[in-house]
Amino acid sequence: MPRIALAQIDATVGDLAGNSALIAAAARTARIERADILLTPELGLTGYPPEDLIGRARFVRDTRLVLDRLALECDGLIAIVGFVDAADGHLYNAAAVLSGGAVQGVYHKRRLPNYGVFDEERYFEPGDRPLLVESDGVVCAVTICEDVWVPELVEEAAALGATVVLNISASPFHAGKGSDREDMLSERASRNGVHLVYCNLVGGQDELVFDGRSVLIDPQGRVIGRAHAFAPDLLIADVPAAPSPVREEPLMGGHEEVWQALVVGLSDYFRKNGFSDAVIGLSGGIDSALTAALAVDALGREHVHGVMLPSRYSSPGSIEDARTLAGNLGIESRVLSIEEGFSALLGTLAASFDDLDPDVAEENLQARVRGTLLMALSNKFGWIVLATGNKSELSVGYSTLYGDMVGGFAPIKDLYKTRVYELAHWRNRLREVIPVASIVKPPSAELRPGQADTDSLPAYDVLDPILREYVEHDASVDEIVAGGADRATVERVTRMVDAAEYKRRQGPLGIRVTPKAFGKDRRMPVTNRFRG
Repeated sequence: MPRIALAQIDATVGDLAGNSALIAAAARTARIERADILLTPELGLTGYPPEDLIGRARFVRDTRLVLDRLALECDGLIAIVGFVDAADGHLYNAAAVLSGGAVQGVYHKRRLPNYGVFDEERYFEPGDRPLLVESDGVVCAVTICEDVWVPELVEEAAALGATVVLNISASPFHAGKGSDREDMLSERASRNGVHLVYCNLVGGQDELVFDGRSVLIDPQGRVIGRAHAFAPDLLIADVPAAPSPVREEPLMGGHEEVWQALVVGLSDYFRKNGFSDAVIGLSGGIDSALTAALAVDALGREHVHGVMLPSRYSSPGSIEDARTLAGNLGIESRVLSIEEGFSALLGTLAASFDDLDPDVAEENLQARVRGTLLMALSNKFGWIVLATGNKSELSVGYSTLYGDMVGGFAPIKDLYKTRVYELAHWRNRLREVIPVASIVKPPSAELRPGQADTDSLPAYDVLDPILREYVEHDASVDEIVAGGADRATVERVTRMVDAAEYKRRQGPLGIRVTPKAFGKDRRMPVTNRFRG
């Protein structure tokens, strides 16, 4: 009966030495716990996804050198380590079997995902053969991530005599993914009568978040062990399981898992890129309030700076709500009026505008003054501007390039407005930090007197379901209308989504929490005449 350790590490792409050190530390602990096998995540040595880094021959060579050194540090057990393998003139997403201080075998991933956020066919060749390892008389099959999503490969492993299927994975998070993934793994285990041992990556990498939740499943399809969600962990179990229970952390779901994904995505983006402090424009509205609360949870209140940027159209209530938020969160805040800069620019443009009626040009000018001030603070103090736009606004282009879209990172860009409200209520149940007025008042950009979002957009409870169908499910206008939506509204919304593609291409990265986010998931041409 082998004892297996699952090391869900928070790897950083390109940090070969750092990732190797994490694996070596896990190996030391695993040996102390008398483990026979150590699993690490898919491409754990390089970080995932390494993208075009693997086009650099030096990177691939260095990866192998680090792997060979790591094999010495993993002596005393069998370690399954994900790396990029160069063989026969091709590159492979690979798992090395380390034992006795050397690489004893290499498995090449056989099913390469090429959908959604995945581009593996761009980089890798598929493997063509299984790999079995034996420990304490138990035959184990080595697989990588997508391999176990393919029923035939698990069936093949069982037919070859494996009673344990080992899977190293880098499975990115979206809401509900944890339970869906476990359902699939349970089905594979029970259908084939095998133990399934699944080790997942954890942490943030640009727009992706990996949720960990490594899991052990018995031949009846029952979860018998689960590692932490959204945190590094080392889960150790005897497989087949001993009578004593294996540690099983809560699966987590709903608003809590989305919030934790956002926290990890934001904190890791800052930590891994060497940033410490964030600056946020506080409007008194719900989006900036939620972003500020998230930033405090991710970075700590001492690293978050709020800036109120009132104009001639800002309501006293909005300014007060922003002050209340900053006080509730305990963050440093300041007030920088945009009136002087806005007035000066209006004066500069007066002759060109030639007494034309005010319109979106003057509205956007205010947003761009705000963006300029936030970026000046960023340049002076090294703070990263957090853009506060949500997915509903970004979908339809209800945002200003070089204005409210400026920033180094956009934490809530994959949250629809309705989810923003839901998360605000959920976060306030932990401790009320977001002013109630920011939640209940009608949303407004406050760029002209009496402005409301509904002047330009359908109500968000009407808009968001249309956006989900069009953006995430690629539904046609006719299909959305068949679901009960008003045709004129659907046609208007889909036109706005298509027309705003050029804006989204110029916006900052943000954290993916839905099955299809703007970014790697959805790559529409900017120049595009197809409609419908």
